[in-house]
Amino acid sequence: MDPNVASAFPVLSCLIFVPLAAALVLMLAKVDDWQSRAVTLCVGVVECLLALPLLLGFKLGDPGFQFVELKPWIPQLKLNYHLAVDGISLFMVLLSVVLLPLCVLCSWTYISKRVKEFHVNLLFMTAACVGVFTAMDFILFYVFWEAMLIPMYLLIAVWGGPERRYASIKFFLYTLAGSTLLLAAIIAFYFYPGSGTFSIPELMQKNFDFRFQCWTFLAMALAFAIKVPMFPFHTWLPAAHVQAPSAGSVLLASVLLKMGAYGFLRFCLPLTPAASQYFAPMMIAISIASIIYGGFVALGQNDVKKLIAYSSVAHMGFVTLGIFIFNQRGIEGALMVMLNHGIVTGGLFMMVGTIYERSHSRELSENMGLGKYLPAYMGFFGLFALSSLGFPGLNSFVGEILVLIGAFKSNLWLGALAIPGAMLAAAYMLRLGLKMAWGQPASPKGKNWKDLNAREWLYLAPLAALTIYIGLAPGLALRTISPSVDKLLQHFQSRAAVTSVAPAAPDKILSILEKGSGRS
Repeated sequence: MDPNVASAFPVLSCLIFVPLAAALVLMLAKVDDWQSRAVTLCVGVVECLLALPLLLGFKLGDPGFQFVELKPWIPQLKLNYHLAVDGISLFMVLLSVVLLPLCVLCSWTYISKRVKEFHVNLLFMTAACVGVFTAMDFILFYVFWEAMLIPMYLLIAVWGGPERRYASIKFFLYTLAGSTLLLAAIIAFYFYPGSGTFSIPELMQKNFDFRFQCWTFLAMALAFAIKVPMFPFHTWLPAAHVQAPSAGSVLLASVLLKMGAYGFLRFCLPLTPAASQYFAPMMIAISIASIIYGGFVALGQNDVKKLIAYSSVAHMGFVTLGIFIFNQRGIEGALMVMLNHGIVTGGLFMMVGTIYERSHSRELSENMGLGKYLPAYMGFFGLFALSSLGFPGLNSFVGEILVLIGAFKSNLWLGALAIPGAMLAAAYMLRLGLKMAWGQPASPKGKNWKDLNAREWLYLAPLAALTIYIGLAPGLALRTISPSVDKLLQHFQSRAAVTSVAPAAPDKILSILEKGSGRS
């Protein structure tokens, strides 16, 4: 198959419309709770099978778009149904698909009300997430971007905790505000003189003047910063995570947060390169603030779910830092952190739901000393916790070390400022793991708890296997993303030079510190 022409088999369309069709059928059918779970699980397995051609047929070494699907949609407005993947988006599509059956399994006994509607939302959410990462038309992208808000809002508002209404409304308002600015930027690109298109590949080939780039960058960057979320736009995240059901937290952490980082890579750098370079000092400063702030706040949490939520702010800070240092290692590291954070944090949120079914509490004080009674549970938890803090040999280490290498390559002080974030991750995750495994139990009720059952092994084992495999053998993943990253950087540097009225590179970010230290 030639990856630069239309795909013979519409793999991407199947990944979008199979769960969407299943959601519509399930919504209209008269089925009981068990049938709703079983149907959604089967659809999830089918999705994974349909995604195999992406994994097996992706052409390594080709930096261009592959599995292209291009059909006229609204010719009068030059809108096309245009889907494709490259090394930047491939793993996010696969992760979105793989999480569907795992979310069904981890919610099997956790969700007991409106079970059919819950699984309809999971299916709809999967379709929207795949659409976001594959859309090559700006309006099509925006449709999927907005469609994702509805199921996530409902997952929090209907199946969430006691303060679910507050958390769901806050989530909706924050993301809707950012989406409004994103829509304004999309329209501005269309009406720019000589543009007249919503095609993302076509827009990438156009040169926009610096003033226009600055305004559109700021509009898009705010929308993506809210989604990441970056400090200080992060306040919706802990509330949403704590109140959401386990599956909602998994999808939120593993997929939705990555949409903001993906937006920076897919739109800000290619379409507004000079503005991205100009505002890089600001974006890097915010990234460092997110890393350190998220780490310190996580260190003081006693709610296990809230601790993991704040750790996501810190980890996503590494992602945006890697993006805005504009070098190969930094962006490769950012993409690896995106993938690995989705795997590890998804696993941690599943494990919080697993123990909540036993203790009915997310407080650390109510879930201590589990190593003696739940050895298998603590084995998985320890694996994910060690990966989260960047332990060598596990997957998260790969992404974080690449970002740090890229940061030190860009600027010595910049790399040094990122180091405390890694140290804080070790502090809060070791504290959490040690207390849960060997802390003094608040009550002896843990003696009566049963260790992991077959269903729980089934949804934790795949994530654990990926955690170990990517940590020990990241070569395949890096070979997949590297050509697309190289192409992105070449495009970014050539386009930035055309409208270069910006600082030459992020080396100037900390020039005042360099002067103070006497460095030449």
